[in-house]
Amino acid sequence: MIRINLLPHREAKRKQKQTAFIALLALGGVVGAAIVLLVGAYNASQVSVQNQRNEVLKKASAELDQKIGAITNLKEEIAALQARQQAVEDLQGDRNQPVHLLDELVRQTPDGVSLKSVKQSGQRVILGGHAQSQERVAELLRNLSGQSQWLENPDLTEVRAATLTQGKTARQVVEFTLGVSIKRARLSDEGEQAVDGDKPATAGAKRAAEKS
Repeated sequence: MIRINLLPHREAKRKQKQTAFIALLALGGVVGAAIVLLVGAYNASQVSVQNQRNEVLKKASAELDQKIGAITNLKEEIAALQARQQAVEDLQGDRNQPVHLLDELVRQTPDGVSLKSVKQSGQRVILGGHAQSQERVAELLRNLSGQSQWLENPDLTEVRAATLTQGKTARQVVEFTLGVSIKRARLSDEGEQAVDGDKPATAGAKRAAEKS
């Protein structure tokens, strides 16, 4: 006996395939949405961690800026204190400067040289006078440049022949103008003055000198 299927089996299979395809699409959408959500959540967590790290770095940077500012202020205060200390030392060192200057000029001025003017401006002194010859002027320069304890860097600015009149007599002299620097005295650790470049005597040396 022959059986004939009169049901629309082709349309049923087509509907099954469409249903399966739609189900796959829905499943793919759900999986895709889940992946997107997971990736988004991971990225959000990473961004949050990075933001926390940035906040920590900002706080550390702010603390470093404060410390740097404090160090800068401390350096400025130290520089100001050193400047004040230097000013006090300069005042104490310059207290006896005129005495040292006059004493040194007397020591270093050779015979045949007469000083007629001494002008001081800061640490620079301008000397004016006359000498018997240019050799005497050269000797004065040598004394001031190499043998003087309180004077240094002499600079001859003018030298010329002149006539010196004394009473009824007149003689030819060499008139000169020169500048010289005064060495600034520094206070040693024991509170005594010492010229720049000179080492203060030690206590043992001083006691030996006193005993001798």
